[in-house]
Amino acid sequence: MVLFRGTWLVALATAAIGAPPPPLPPSHADPGQIVLQAGDNINSNVHAASPRRKLNGRFLHITDLHPDEYYKPHASTEEGYACHRGEGPAGAYGAETSDCDSPFSLVNATFDWISANLKDSVDFVVWTGDSARHDSDTYHIPRRNSEIVRTNRIIADKFVETFSDSKGLTIPVVPTLGNNDIYPHNVLMPGPNDILRTYTDIWRHFIPQEQIHSFEYGGWFYVEVIPNKLAVLSLNTLYFFDRNGGVDDCVAPSEPGYKHFEWLRVQLQFLRRRGMKAILMGHVPPARTEGKQLWEETCWQKYTLWLQRYRDVVAGSLYGHMNIDHFILQDTRDIDLTVIDPAASKPSRTRESMGNDMSIKSRTDYLLELRDAWSEIPDPVLYAEEEVEVERKEKNKKHKKKKGKNKLGGPWAERYQLSLISPSIVPNYFPSIRIIEYNISGLEDAPTWVNTVRVLGDDPKFHPYEEGDDQESILDDDFYVDKRKKKEKGKEGKKPKGPPLRVPDGPSKTDPPGPAYSPQPLTFTGFTQYYANLTYINNDITADGGGDLGELKWDSGKHSDKKPKFEKPRPREFTFEVEYSTSEDRVYKLKDLTVRSFVDLAHRIGRTSAKSELDTEGPEDEDEDEDADTEEDQDGFEEDEEDEDPDDDGDEFDAAKKKKKKGKKKHKGGKKKKHGKSNKTWLHFLKHAFVSTRTEEELIEEIY
Repeated sequence: MVLFRGTWLVALATAAIGAPPPPLPPSHADPGQIVLQAGDNINSNVHAASPRRKLNGRFLHITDLHPDEYYKPHASTEEGYACHRGEGPAGAYGAETSDCDSPFSLVNATFDWISANLKDSVDFVVWTGDSARHDSDTYHIPRRNSEIVRTNRIIADKFVETFSDSKGLTIPVVPTLGNNDIYPHNVLMPGPNDILRTYTDIWRHFIPQEQIHSFEYGGWFYVEVIPNKLAVLSLNTLYFFDRNGGVDDCVAPSEPGYKHFEWLRVQLQFLRRRGMKAILMGHVPPARTEGKQLWEETCWQKYTLWLQRYRDVVAGSLYGHMNIDHFILQDTRDIDLTVIDPAASKPSRTRESMGNDMSIKSRTDYLLELRDAWSEIPDPVLYAEEEVEVERKEKNKKHKKKKGKNKLGGPWAERYQLSLISPSIVPNYFPSIRIIEYNISGLEDAPTWVNTVRVLGDDPKFHPYEEGDDQESILDDDFYVDKRKKKEKGKEGKKPKGPPLRVPDGPSKTDPPGPAYSPQPLTFTGFTQYYANLTYINNDITADGGGDLGELKWDSGKHSDKKPKFEKPRPREFTFEVEYSTSEDRVYKLKDLTVRSFVDLAHRIGRTSAKSELDTEGPEDEDEDEDADTEEDQDGFEEDEEDEDPDDDGDEFDAAKKKKKKGKKKHKGGKKKKHGKSNKTWLHFLKHAFVSTRTEEELIEEIY
């Protein structure tokens, strides 16, 4: 294997100076070797680009379109109808806040708007999966594999049409598999298989030619979106997904999850040697709280370990699936090598699997659990003060730095890792897309993807399914789930045996922090969240709030009990508008999207948790600078001391929760307990999590 890797690296170095790419292994070779093979993403068929394109420092993240060809306007949003029949408030462009899927009118309007407003100002597209409807109408219109393939072809063609000129794609589009892009949903067996071969054809415009074998083997690949500078690695998170009954863990060498992490280790090591950076993307995020998780535990452990070791390479991590706008912080202190080392005997802790399609109530509970975890984050403000003290007192430098590192992992908070999760197009809330900005200092004249290489649109077919081929429809979800439960029951208390854990090399001690931690070229600097207000655009329902946030799995939406104003739909012009921008948001106050910025935000949100004991540790005000206070005053988030009601403790959440008279709760020693700013941050976070579909009153009532 070592010799193979050495040969592979030499071949790549040769290819980089103009020699033909190395030949693929023969068909009888070990398929594991094919997984570890990668190219330098230079296609022999190069288009001449005219005019020359320059970097914009922006890219598009779009996720979870869930198109539904059976959607009918003014159909019922109730469970069992799924906007397919009956009478109800389903709008022309979708039934916002319900569990209905997206009509093709919404999909078409979204791509039309992107074409008119964004396509020439973004450098690449991250598309994180789920481009088929849910199986929510199984009795009347069950999903078939042919439908899943057909809708995915339509969406792939939409991307090609939107971002192409007469010669092909003008920017790279990087897709990944969603749990509803396969049949049965959630279940993907180890590759190679017909599903992966089918998507090799559907995504023939997007997958570099030299990585086709890698994708067919495991569903993973990467694209150098800025040649020799930045690569986007498309992870197949279905092999990490806790609900995939077709696979087990990421420890046994026979498992695709194990092979995936070996592939990822090789790619990140190779990018490090080339001086490149990477963006990781996938569908199912590594969401994990005290009691629940989305990934199998050994996969989460390896992922967190890999990111910790390659923190100098990874610029960011992007996911979809959950439909809510939020972020995750992985804590490297949770890494337990005994869980992922076959030589150890410690079994992994079992957490409850998160529901596949969570209700609003369960999503709220999940966000509350995140907040509880964030309440334990050390105060970054205190740590910053400690760093200043270190500089002032040189003689105590070593002692104090060591103390600080035990808190946040150094001045860049390298103890933590960040995953950004974007809300969806499917209108469980409002349809939403995200434009992420990144630092291109020194890269303004760098060669772009279209000026260097782009995949031909007339690549050969790669053994796709026929459109009517439903050969897998005889196997349903229960078959795989029951099979896995039996396997787990039979090996209870045992760990799979395999080679000893190989911990990747970390960055050199002399290397600076990576772009996810320290502002530098390719650091994410901010994002703008766009949304389409369907209540206004559909023009069917008067926006008056209301709606039930109950625990039912199916959500029929805020307007389920209302009738449309018109007999036939009369929608207004479709458009996306800015919901918020991180660079201008006066509550979030994110100067960039580095881990340290989000650690600070998470700490401020965590201060409102019932578990938090940090109120008595930190300074009474979270921000001391006058400019920040002025901004807060202008937005009405915190009033001046002399203007405050002496009987008001500023905690509107407690007021809503306890419904008691204000002003009786105080700190020890008689000081008022200030929560106004922290609570505003938490409420602001919840508002955006649900894409501005809930009023403050609804959120407070639901949580408290």
